[in-house]
Amino acid sequence: MSPPQAKPGDPAPIRVLVVEDDPVAADAHRMYVDRVPGFAVIGTARSGGDAQRLLERTPADLLLLDLYLPDGHGLQLVRALRAAGNGADVIAVTSARDLAMVRDGVSLGVVQYVLKPFTFSTLRDRLLRYAEFRATAGEASGQDEVDRALAALRAPQPAAMPKGLTQATLHAVTEALRGAEEGISAAATAETVGISRITARRYLEHLVEAGRAARAPHYGQIGRPELLYRWLSEH
Repeated sequence: MSPPQAKPGDPAPIRVLVVEDDPVAADAHRMYVDRVPGFAVIGTARSGGDAQRLLERTPADLLLLDLYLPDGHGLQLVRALRAAGNGADVIAVTSARDLAMVRDGVSLGVVQYVLKPFTFSTLRDRLLRYAEFRATAGEASGQDEVDRALAALRAPQPAAMPKGLTQATLHAVTEALRGAEEGISAAATAETVGISRITARRYLEHLVEAGRAARAPHYGQIGRPELLYRWLSEH
């Protein structure tokens, strides 16, 4: 579904390029961005080379960038863009937790890091904070105003796990999901973990919302289709 068209007089949307090699994750990230007012996805690139070629044709204000790409590290892409004079901001989307890499990214213009797994609300918060930071203009009246502008990029404390879910059961469900290469249903998960089907579905849906899993209907020979859940590979 295409994002809503801007009304006359509205500011131009922030143009976002999604750079992600996993097709399921790329589609999810694109959908997330399109749901945030004031942002518009201009395209999806599956590699650093694809991103460079797309940016030569279509300018972007912001890259939603996975750091592990099939043709090199995401920060290599950012260095290449900077050398070519492209100053687009970057929000890194990654499972990498290397703080030295974070420092390198900051020096290259990475304004935010979003660690996988993440929910729509987490990415929405980062995008809206980025939009607030980007909207700052003019001359600051003093230190307080400078501090407020920089504080716009700071993220709040992460939300707690949904009520009723526990880390131990989440780990067990995650292991069952990761071990099912062809996908697994809520009923099969419940049998594997030793919980009810309803409880299993709650955990599986939590993993989908967190960006760790994807779901799709599986059509059998008889009856209604069954939802199968599949673990998304980490990058």
